[in-house]
Amino acid sequence: MATFKKFEDITAWQKARELTRLVYEITKNGNFSKDFGLRDQIRRAAVSIMSNIAEGFDRGGRKEFIQYLSIAKGSVGEVKSQLYAALDQKYITGDVFNKVYLLAEEINRLIFSLMKYLGNTDIKGLKYKATQ
Repeated sequence: MATFKKFEDITAWQKARELTRLVYEITKNGNFSKDFGLRDQIRRAAVSIMSNIAEGFDRGGRKEFIQYLSIAKGSVGEVKSQLYAALDQKYITGDVFNKVYLLAEEINRLIFSLMKYLGNTDIKGLKYKATQ
């Protein structure tokens, strides 16, 4: 928050955007595109990661940001679980699974690190800037 001027500067958000692009790419063709439930759910979960990072940041408070990062982290887990379903149904190959899963794992670590940093800082957030 003090080091970021906008949510687009956050590496976890940038990687979540990349993950969302990949999820849309792998779900737009073949049998995956016809499994409307799984296709829509994994897309929503991927979009949820980047959306919650952005929303939490733009709320301007450290505690709110941590809360929204926690929600984003949960959505990472959801994407990872849904990747297993896609793999089991043979909608994606093992190589595709590994590529997307590893990116999700990276995002998970980035979010966790950011949450840990925010939990250990005295910075309250932009909405408290005048009182800090």
